[in-house]
Amino acid sequence: MASIVKSFGIEGVDGYLVEVEIKSISGTPMLSIVGLGDTAVKEAKERLEAVLSHKDFQFTKQKIVINLAPSNMKKRGSHYDLAMAIGLMIEAGKINPREIKKYGFIGELSLNGHLRPCSGVLPMIMAAKKNNIIDIIVPVDNIKEASLVNGVNIYGFSNILSVKDFLEGKEYQMPILNDNKNESQDPYAIDFRDVQGQDGMIEYIILAASGGHNMLMIGSPGCGKSMIAKRIPSILPTMSEEESLEVTKIYSVAGLLQKRGSLIEKRPFRAPHQNASTNALIGGGNNAMPGEISLAHNGVLFLDEIAEFNRKTLDALRQPMEDQNVTISRVSITNTYPANFMLIAAMNPCPCGHYGNERCKCTDYEVLKYRQKLSGPILDRMDIQKYVQPVKFMELSGHKEGRSSLELRERVEAARKIQQERYKNIEHVNNNAQMTPALIKEFCELEEDGKKLLKLAYDRFQYSARTFHKFLKVSRTFADMNGSKKIRKQDVAAALLARDLDKEQSDMMVM
Repeated sequence: MASIVKSFGIEGVDGYLVEVEIKSISGTPMLSIVGLGDTAVKEAKERLEAVLSHKDFQFTKQKIVINLAPSNMKKRGSHYDLAMAIGLMIEAGKINPREIKKYGFIGELSLNGHLRPCSGVLPMIMAAKKNNIIDIIVPVDNIKEASLVNGVNIYGFSNILSVKDFLEGKEYQMPILNDNKNESQDPYAIDFRDVQGQDGMIEYIILAASGGHNMLMIGSPGCGKSMIAKRIPSILPTMSEEESLEVTKIYSVAGLLQKRGSLIEKRPFRAPHQNASTNALIGGGNNAMPGEISLAHNGVLFLDEIAEFNRKTLDALRQPMEDQNVTISRVSITNTYPANFMLIAAMNPCPCGHYGNERCKCTDYEVLKYRQKLSGPILDRMDIQKYVQPVKFMELSGHKEGRSSLELRERVEAARKIQQERYKNIEHVNNNAQMTPALIKEFCELEEDGKKLLKLAYDRFQYSARTFHKFLKVSRTFADMNGSKKIRKQDVAAALLARDLDKEQSDMMVM
């Protein structure tokens, strides 16, 4: 009979059970690892031989086959080392653990037998609980992350010798962990009170945050676009426990959680540089890892100077923005990651940034070519498109502070509370921006005057069906902010005014 030790794999952001099967057979002494393992898994052979050459283990002199089941699923990572080492010791008769079936093992081995931390521990622990494995052995450095899942017993060790002693009946002693509470800093310490002279723009920021709407800000350099965008997370509602788990799982899989040791409670804010590749933004690489849009899940993706991004890279955002997830396919692996983010973009109105000012020397062709870097479908997905005006001297030179983030967040949370009550029985819908066409018909009832106004705008600008639905969603958010059950004419008018580019295009056609 083969010795079986339980470990876990990761597919996308979800874990699954892996049975590590070890069998000694007659033949030339060698170690063979099968089961669709990647390079890190296959290289475990060398690490295992180095660790088990210790006198306390004495590596067996037979042919050994290690199978990672299910064998039809790709395995990646070095966290199978510990499970394979324990299985080899059982097969060689070096340890006789009690009730080995109830334990799960996660951990990478050093050549000296020390346990190194691994990424993706959180989804693996969740998979263990789902499979009724409640006793899991992990490296010491992964204890905090593993303990985020309730209802499981986590045992942390620093080396394989202590794991062996524990499995043979030695009493477990909880290691002393460093308390890093004093080191934690609020990543959103910046506040909207620092923003001066942009009260009108901030109203549309509140609108975007209240409904989860995508937004494009256009303005000259230094008018405050980036300053405003960086403060948006400070007015977003606190994530629910379910949302926090989703975000934490993504960061765990991406290897960005090892020093956190707690759930991510602040909504993510990701601001990739303009030279980011499609793989960096959408996700990819050899192991189909999550990209910036997944790291911004349940938070904000800020694309500063969006016109400077590669056009093909931007067009790759179209499907994730609609489906709220992204599927990354490679030759040997396919992963699906959540990507429900709020896109905030900023750009200059022309190459020099001073369009409409006598300082601007750009030709009409240069302005047109610059604007066309954003494709029509991407602009169509921007619910709010506003020009940011330069701040006047008197407003900058004064000492009056703007409205605080706390004050603005209260308005956002009041509107979100209405939406949460509205969609409480609907799965995967938490705000107005996520409404499906069926939900739009159900919850976006227009008053007759509002319907006439929207028809006039629709006929004049020849909007697409998607843009029409965007107007209804934005109108619904305006109505929620004002506590109205029906969408009124003033809500529709406010939604139409949220797209300055439509007015500009109309003026250009008249000219």
